[in-house]
Formats: sequence, structure tokens, C-alpha cells
Amino acid sequence: MSDPQQPFTLAPGAADSPVLLHVPHGSRHIPRHVRAGITLDDAALERELDHITDAHTAELAAAAAQIAPTAPWRFVNNLSRLVVDPERFPDEREEMLAVGMGAVYTRTTHREPLRPPGDDPTPLLDAYFHPYAEAMTAAVEARIAATGRAVIIDVHSYPTAPLPYELHGTDPRPPVCLGSDPFHTPPELLAAAEAAFGGCAGADGIGRDTPFAGTYVPLRHYGSDRRVTALMIEIRRDTYMTEPGGPAGPGLDTLAGALAELVEALSRPSSSPGIRWT
Repeated sequence: MSDPQQPFTLAPGAADSPVLLHVPHGSRHIPRHVRAGITLDDAALERELDHITDAHTAELAAAAAQIAPTAPWRFVNNLSRLVVDPERFPDEREEMLAVGMGAVYTRTTHREPLRPPGDDPTPLLDAYFHPYAEAMTAAVEARIAATGRAVIIDVHSYPTAPLPYELHGTDPRPPVCLGSDPFHTPPELLAAAEAAFGGCAGADGIGRDTPFAGTYVPLRHYGSDRRVTALMIEIRRDTYMTEPGGPAGPGLDTLAGALAELVEALSRPSSSPGIRWT
């Protein structure tokens, strides 16, 4: 696996856009020196990447940015979450530590060993996790400086059938799940997302915080800065791709249109009656 030139990319949007599309889990890239510390053989690693990667989410965000009248900014992780998962808490607050999936994973989606027992996560945290967090924090603060607010839209996908690592695998699995935070996700943001993605959800409707909950906010702003609002969008993979790890289908274009609609509603709140941002 070749090493990407940089571990993440900040793609500029419109100067007056407060929206930042965050794509943390869409890549399969693993630097060679990190690959050496993973115990899976090549075939098993490819299977794991099929399951763990939010395939085509970077393409989804790029397509939405291209068609949205006010282009959002995009922060895209160019490395697999098997290197580090930038959305985990880096300490004991992280509930996924229970299944070996903290900021540095030690177990696979099927709860099998991924790294040797006792492997020190510090070098990976220092090399990848902390620089990523600092860059994402800077991107959020730049949106605040430019527009007075920042709206983070976390773009994810999840498998149709639950995987063994999931802590809430028995919960409902709607076509579209909206993950929220009690401090950073105002009702108006949820309402805007439900309006935009309503046509993608079909008869099953849109779920809230099921089977995955929460959303990403940089720790510097988390729980303290109301200028930062955030929402996680989880798309069930059978709506747009062949599972696991297969090609995208026509559903991706429909989702890109919905995401672009949401971006525009959040970019120009004055043009959307009933949506107010404080």
C-alpha cells in the first residue's frame, strides 16, 4: 500500500460558508510502517478494510460540494481508520475501548486481534491522531472567524447487517441515521437534515442516534462553544453500494443531492424559513 502525500486534506469551499463536511473513515490507505504492526495477513486485511471503511463517502462529500450553490469546506482523512480513528476520545472516556476500538484499534470488526498484545499506541497518536485533531480544530476556528459559526457535518456509512464489534447492533438500522449531541445539535439542525434526506429514507424513515449516536466536535470546543454545531449522517450501505467494499451505485447521486440541499440550508439560514441559528 503506497503512502499518501499527506494524512488529511482540507478542501476549500466558499469564503462565506460555515459548513465543514468531515469525512473521517472513507480511506483504505495504510502507510507501510503502520502496516508492519498489523498482525493480519494481506487477504484478511483486505476483508477487514471492506467491513470497516465507509466506502465512497469522500466521493459523496465531493459531489455534494460540487453541486451545492454555496460550496462547503471539506476535511477528509486520507488514511484508514486502522491507522488511528480521529473521532474516538484518546482516553478512558471512549466506550469503544471495551471492544478494542479506541483511538488506535487493537481488535477487528469481528473482535479478532489486529495488533500484538501490549502494543504501545503512543507513536501512532503522536504521528497521526494529535496532528489531525489540531488541523480539524484550526479548520473549525477558521469558519468561526470568517462567518461567526461553524457547522460540522460528519459523513459516514454503516453496514446493512450488524458486525460483531458493534455495541448497539440490535438497535434499528434505518436507511439514514442522524447522530446528535445534546449540546452541539440544535433541533433546527436535525429538522434541516430530516427535510433534506427525507426522500432517501423511504418507508423506513430517518432514525436518530440508532444504531450509532453522537457526532464529532474538536475537544477544544466540545461542550463549551455553542458557535460550533454538529451532526453525524450515517448512510446504510445497501442504499448506495454493493457490500462489503464494492462499487457505488446510482443511490450515491441521490444522496449527494440530499447532502447538497442540507449544505445550502445551513449556509444561508435567512433563506430557509423556520431555521434559526444562535
